Amino acid sequence: MIEIEDVHKSFGLLEVIKGVTMNVARGEVVSVIGGSGSGKSTLLMCVNGLEPINSGRILVDGTVVHARETDLNKLRTKIGIVFQQWNAFPHLTVLENVMLAPRKVLGKSRQDAEAVAVERLTHVGLADKLKVYPSKLSGGQQQRMAIARALAMSPDYMLLDEVTSALDPQLVGEVLDTLRLLSSEGMTMIVVTHEIRFARDVSNRVAFFHQGRIHEIGPPEQVIGSPRQPETMAFLKSVL
Repeated sequence: MIEIEDVHKSFGLLEVIKGVTMNVARGEVVSVIGGSGSGKSTLLMCVNGLEPINSGRILVDGTVVHARETDLNKLRTKIGIVFQQWNAFPHLTVLENVMLAPRKVLGKSRQDAEAVAVERLTHVGLADKLKVYPSKLSGGQQQRMAIARALAMSPDYMLLDEVTSALDPQLVGEVLDTLRLLSSEGMTMIVVTHEIRFARDVSNRVAFFHQGRIHEIGPPEQVIGSPRQPETMAFLKSVL
């Protein structure tokens, strides 16, 4: 379980997360929606330990993420994170990009890392792109490669930050199909997204962020279908 308890986070004088509390159970998909600057992406970086917090606690399977004694590198092997930009190494092939972390971080042999990478790339529909360089991939393929790279670490949790926002509309569907597949297989995910239909169809719960707070959280049929808060209603009206 991921447990987020009364978390506050500021950048200088700007408080971007203002007392967020949220739990995510194993096998659950929680979509996080809301306007730009509402704190959604920052929260993911806090969960992964990429950003410190000012107060509150975040626990992953009982381990306090920001405790001084926590081995963040070890903890991050449990938590895959995929950003808007995939940041592949351009001089490495798709296969080599996905093999890199299992070899360098997990200490796998080249043979074992390659076997895992091939399996993960096949899983996301890139079996025919193993020897291709990232620059030869479409945007959707590059994002699926980034997902395969995270999956190659065999994480228990996946954090996905607006992974379709930089894509042309015709490429969005192939990435969302990959996330649907992971959801059907029981992967625990927190998905920051502006794809409301995806949030409605795939999520167990949806959290609406507004000005650094969760204004509404619940099943998608409630938050998206029958929102209770005026801020949620106004946001959905602006994007639907």
